Amino acid sequence: MSTPAPSPSPSADPEPQLPEAFHYTPDEEKYVLQADALRHRQLRSALLYGSSRYWRRRQQVWPAVIGGLILTALICGVIALIGAFGRQQEVNEERGFGNYGQQLIHEPASEEPLPGRL
Repeated sequence: MSTPAPSPSPSADPEPQLPEAFHYTPDEEKYVLQADALRHRQLRSALLYGSSRYWRRRQQVWPAVIGGLILTALICGVIALIGAFGRQQEVNEERGFGNYGQQLIHEPASEEPLPGRL
């Protein structure tokens, strides 16, 4: 009888098989820098044109930004106008102009007719 030949075991391989992505690549730093530059361009495009998948159908972001700035300026102007109006009323009250209308109401009406009217 003959003895069966021993089969080689998989652990006996001194260098295990690595996926192709992990093999040595010449000029790997160049490829890493190119990938980083591509990522930066993609992020800048997404910021400028929105996150649309197709650059031909990009959304118009700038009109919305300008409209938002105009709306913000209008709101700030209204707030400033309300504040200035309130301060002017305080100044008028300090000078005595604010109570003028109230003093007319509380003064008793004179019984004498106005000159020129009978």
